[in-house]
Amino acid sequence: MTAARAEIGVIGGSGFYSLDGLTEAERVAVPTPFGEPSSLLVLGTLAGRRVAFLSRHDEGHRLLPGELPARANIWAMKSLGVQRVLAVSAVGSLQEQYEPLHAVLPDQLIDRTRGRASTFFGDGAVAHVGFADPFCAETATTLARSSEATGVVTHRGGTLVVMEGPAFSTRAESQLYRSWGAAIIGMTALPEAKLAREAEICYASLCYVTDYDVWHETEADVSADLVMQRLSVNAAHARDTIRRAIETMPVDRSCVCGDALGGALVTAPELVPIATRRRLAPLVERYWGPQP
Repeated sequence: MTAARAEIGVIGGSGFYSLDGLTEAERVAVPTPFGEPSSLLVLGTLAGRRVAFLSRHDEGHRLLPGELPARANIWAMKSLGVQRVLAVSAVGSLQEQYEPLHAVLPDQLIDRTRGRASTFFGDGAVAHVGFADPFCAETATTLARSSEATGVVTHRGGTLVVMEGPAFSTRAESQLYRSWGAAIIGMTALPEAKLAREAEICYASLCYVTDYDVWHETEADVSADLVMQRLSVNAAHARDTIRRAIETMPVDRSCVCGDALGGALVTAPELVPIATRRRLAPLVERYWGPQP
């Protein structure tokens, strides 16, 4: 594994392609067994904390949600020593109270993606991590407080539907998700959250509402143009919130995210192919011992 060079990771979503305020910043390529991450990572110091920033869609927004190399992105964070990932996303609202330009810190997920690689395991090694509570409550609380401090209307909790995209919802789908009681809809929190859990990284999503999807009777239907109109305002709020969160984030973790694989590894290590065990070493070495 790469020598630890960051403790907090930031993944910037639509409109959030850089992180202001980093000192001693350097752009680095981080190799992974799963190919290249979405972009070069920018490492630096902010508020005395070592931070790694990754542009989820690459600079210029060149990657579709379904094309994102999520395994490479999370693996890169893990290899740099990151313990917490603060993920920023643009989302649509599924309920009246979540208005455009509001922030939401979801606490639940519904997976409507298809065919995205969502685990580091396989190839002779099986693990089943607990995912009942997909976001780190400790990290989400710090983000929520930081968002509130910026003056943005901030909602704590709510269910995020993650759809496959890249097309937006049909009206029938939008109404279905509303009937489920879901709060917001987006395209990128999965498989990021699942992979972060396997990597024993705390993960929380800071979601900014850009639209009302296609269910609202009086508001305009979601469109790329509408989303882009609101991204600059949301991105400014996001940068302020992330800076405040990094300043106030606890150094030590009191959550259970850091031990997520403790009861999840099913395959006996002696049965795992050597190549697979070596690939998984950064995740499993603390449980299985040194790699052969």
